[in-house]
Amino acid sequence: MKIIIAITFTILLISCKKETIKPQNSVPEIASFERGETLFQENNCVACHQPNNKVVGPSIEQMATIYKKENASLVNFLKAEAEPIVDPTQYETMKINLEITKVMSNVELKSLEIYILSFAK
Repeated sequence: MKIIIAITFTILLISCKKETIKPQNSVPEIASFERGETLFQENNCVACHQPNNKVVGPSIEQMATIYKKENASLVNFLKAEAEPIVDPTQYETMKINLEITKVMSNVELKSLEIYILSFAK
């Protein structure tokens, strides 16, 4: 009886062991300008943010310039972990869109940041 219990316990321990199996030939995700541009388009950020003109929200150029000057993190803002620094009066309008960006991966958010900051003057 003790042997059956020991075997059962061993089987349970082995079956509960969590292993992460990485697929062979997997390529790590890398943040990029191109990916950021695609995300910006696909998530309809362009509806409120144009390259050089204020529409509903500030222009991409204005956002990039201020974030670079302040050495602030767009990623933290897009995760809703930082206060708005460009135009706080528009924050309530932007809040709904943060629900989209909060669930993005860090690589996706970094890609958006790379894309946006490329417009800095």
